[in-house]
Amino acid sequence: MQILHLDEHILVLNKPAGLPVLPDGWEKDAPYLVKMLEADYGKIWIVHRLDKITSGVIVFARTAEAHRSLNIQFEKHEVKKVYHALVEGSPKWNEHTARHPLRTNVGHKHRTVVDNRTGKPSVTHFRVLKRFGGFCLVEAIPETGRTHQVRVHAAALGHPLVGDALYGARVTESGLDTPNGHGLLDPRQSQISRPALHARALTFAHPVSGETLTFRAEYPEDFASALANSERGL
Repeated sequence: MQILHLDEHILVLNKPAGLPVLPDGWEKDAPYLVKMLEADYGKIWIVHRLDKITSGVIVFARTAEAHRSLNIQFEKHEVKKVYHALVEGSPKWNEHTARHPLRTNVGHKHRTVVDNRTGKPSVTHFRVLKRFGGFCLVEAIPETGRTHQVRVHAAALGHPLVGDALYGARVTESGLDTPNGHGLLDPRQSQISRPALHARALTFAHPVSGETLTFRAEYPEDFASALANSERGL
């Protein structure tokens, strides 16, 4: 784990993919982020979460006062979260805002689904950063914080995240079947075997000083490798 910022009030780090923030219900003895951090830094408070499969910037509070301040910022949508993702296909748009209402925790896989009748309002702003024939690097800025929001909105637009079989990525026995004319983008080539989502940046006000802070996390090795191979047309 890469610590991006540490003071007596907050801790900001670049979370590795594959490590849950809290223990999974069926793997209570497995390592998880909060337990590991508290072993080194003492009591911490959770402000927001990243999925187990997602890498990138996450902030924790180190005091109850900082926790309250950051919670208020998140509740008022004053925090800016920027994600980068590799998605299948090449959108017809360069920028698009997804507003599909979402309903969470559906079925035994606890999926999030679009539900125009009972779903909660959800908004994600997408922007294409680079195109690679059959797939793209996109920026996603969610206004709301529904579970799996970026993943579901991308899939609802017809462009699921590379590697995201839960939400419609095309998977074969050999790997990910992409429509880019180069056959398969399999895990041995892309070196990414998870949904290709990275929390790139986080902007918020320091809970004590009030200073506006922005933290950015470099891509992890698997995401960077997949991106590099995409650029080479592999």
